[in-house]
Amino acid sequence: MPCPILRIITATDAGPLLQRLARRADGGAAVIEAEDRVRAILAEVRASGLKAVAAYTRSFDAPNFTAKQFAVPRKALERAASALPKEDRAAIEAAAANIRAFHEAQTERSWFITRPDGSILGRRVTPADRAGLYVPGGKGGSTPLISSLLMNAIPAQVAGVPEIAVISPPRPDGSPAPAILAAAHILGLTEVYAAGGPWGVAALAYGAGHLKPVDVIAGPGNIYVATAKRLLIGTVGIDMIAGPSEICIIADSSADPEWVAADMLSQAEHDELASSVCLCTAKGLAAKVKKALDAQLRDLPRREIAASSLKEYGALAETDLETALEISNTLAPEHLELLVDNPWEVLPKVRHAGAVFMGGWSPEPMGDYFAGPNHVLPTMGTARFSSALGVEVFCKKISVLAASREFTTASAGAVARLARLEGLEAHARSALARTRA
Repeated sequence: MPCPILRIITATDAGPLLQRLARRADGGAAVIEAEDRVRAILAEVRASGLKAVAAYTRSFDAPNFTAKQFAVPRKALERAASALPKEDRAAIEAAAANIRAFHEAQTERSWFITRPDGSILGRRVTPADRAGLYVPGGKGGSTPLISSLLMNAIPAQVAGVPEIAVISPPRPDGSPAPAILAAAHILGLTEVYAAGGPWGVAALAYGAGHLKPVDVIAGPGNIYVATAKRLLIGTVGIDMIAGPSEICIIADSSADPEWVAADMLSQAEHDELASSVCLCTAKGLAAKVKKALDAQLRDLPRREIAASSLKEYGALAETDLETALEISNTLAPEHLELLVDNPWEVLPKVRHAGAVFMGGWSPEPMGDYFAGPNHVLPTMGTARFSSALGVEVFCKKISVLAASREFTTASAGAVARLARLEGLEAHARSALARTRA
């Protein structure tokens, strides 16, 4: 298996590794083509609404799709939930409970402070009126990401968003995957639409048929979905622009090579552009992990995707712990696993990561699906300045000022001076008018 083993003595030796991963960001002509196509799709949906959405859905997902199939009836959600195997429903409900508990701890309160002069200052935290959630389903609804529905819907619910619209690509028969419909029903969602791709994102932003425009759009997707979200910034709020999945593992002599390999493959199977890197601080560990990767790849259903990912963007490196941490902070990975003897000692040295998984009993898929932290995370180094999807994405903060007469009359002169420094005389006169009351 062509996943290279690199020897890194100091962080300055990490150039080949960083260059290897940087190639993922070089979309070149593909990015330009995607943007041109998406701009045209957005314009068409804005002009023609549901007619355009239905036409694109027929072309890409469901050949006989009609506009009547766009809005999924509530009865279909109920039927899907009723048909869901008991064990599957229990797993969804348990995951939802864990995710809800985690995000309820994120809620922000409104606050007010009172100055000695009687002025009241504060900030009100209010939810968006409408949120739109994009739930990937693959071409023709072949890979419905139930976990993404949970991870996007629950923070919106915890934030108090009163209206939540879900959109997901349909299967060839025109209906979204039953598992998506069942999960929506379990969460108490009732507004579900069948559409994917940038036309689905455009429908959320501009409205289509009975779907009213939303204020915030959240949810992962391919390059076309991500481009649509980026182009719609300013029309709607978005969660983030996420790229291909990635994992960085820092492993010492306490790490099980089989577990390390399994965790690397959990990301490599996502996408040929996914990145899986292990920074090994124990002599001989990299070779053991490489052997385990070879063995585990043999019977992996998505073997070709995972093998391509490892070949192009995977790496094993032998280094020391301090250098590994320096490299990891440079990468700012989406997922960082600390498979070390005492991860709590190492955690304070982690400056940049979307999510950190502490020790061998915290594999990345535990966070992806079940434990509670959100799996919608910054990628491609953006963890240097951005955070995981959370309740705050669906909230707005409104500043409040209730100034007292004493404060305003005492401060009007200073306000007027500042306004006149900026050449804004009307501002100055507005403040000074209060001194003549």
